[in-house]
Amino acid sequence: MIKKKFKIDGMHCSSCALSIDMDLEDLEGVKESKTSYAKGETEVEFDSDTVKEEEVVEVIQKLGYQVSPVVH
Repeated sequence: MIKKKFKIDGMHCSSCALSIDMDLEDLEGVKESKTSYAKGETEVEFDSDTVKEEEVVEVIQKLGYQVSPVVH
């Protein structure tokens, strides 16, 4: 399992964050998604052998948001 943070642009409310979490957690290989509307980011814990980072990004983009990895 790895954890990755992503910056998300375009969220309008906490319901947006909930929608992202629900869709990501439906993706096979994703253990947990914690999206913060206030911070404009999400932290996703996933099994990189089952799901690729690109697939995580694609789920968020399909919901209409702009996504970029958070670099520490």
